[in-house]
Parts: sequence; C-alpha cells; structure tokens
Amino acid sequence: MNSEAILKSPSPTSGEGRGEGSRREVSKSSARKLRISQTDAERKLWRYLRGRGLESYKFRRQFPVGPFIADFCCLRRKLIIELDGGHHGEREGYDASRTDYLEKQGFAVRRFWNNDVMNNVEGVLERILEQLKAPSPRPLPRRERGNA
Repeated sequence: MNSEAILKSPSPTSGEGRGEGSRREVSKSSARKLRISQTDAERKLWRYLRGRGLESYKFRRQFPVGPFIADFCCLRRKLIIELDGGHHGEREGYDASRTDYLEKQGFAVRRFWNNDVMNNVEGVLERILEQLKAPSPRPLPRRERGNA
C-alpha cells in the first residue's frame, strides 16, 4: 500500500481524531465540528483535562496538526492523546502512519481505548501524567535552554 493511500482518512465526522482526506492542512472549522460532536469518552476525559485540570498542564482538544486533528494536545510537553474506539482495530496501518507523521513533527503520541477512559479514567490520567512528567526525549539545544 502506498503512503498516500495510508495517509488518507475518513471524513471528519466518522470517528475520533480524524483529519481531512489528504496531506493538506485541516481547517479550524473541521476541528470546531469535532469539538461539538465529541464521543462520550472524549467528553469524559476532557472534564479532567480542561482548564489546566491535570496538574496545571494546558490541553487543547481537537487540535489541528498538519493534515490531522489530534483528540487532545499539550503543546508545552508536545504530547498528543488519542482515544480509539473499536473501529481502530481495522485501521492499524492508518493509525501507525498517522502516529509516525505526528512523531516526525516532534510530538509524543499516546493512545487509549475508549473503554479504558470510560471504565478506568483514573488509570488513564495516571499514565498521561507519567508521560507529562517524563524527561523530554528531545531536549532543547544548550543555547535555547536559557540559564536554567
């Protein structure tokens, strides 16, 4: 399968974390539509992440990154959280290509099943917090770190 076919995705209303059909930048209106039509798992996790609710880390939801829309993104730590429903088992190639693209943009990507969020949100939050507190795999060059 060629990379262009893998990077194509379903329409923005067909599942969580979806982008538009090509490598072009997604529009803010597409992200806005996704924020309105959240899944139950997205809604539940957002209650804990919004308003710097997870130890003061700021998250954005349905955040555009290139041709994709990340379910949740912490820009400060370059962390993307993706929630996957049952249909993602059939889209492993697409999800792997998407994750590869996002990682090449400098983001760490962590995926959780919707069921995990619905049945064990505390465990999901604990794993997210561990990732947020982990040392950055790509520290800033010494000249950009400042005096810290």
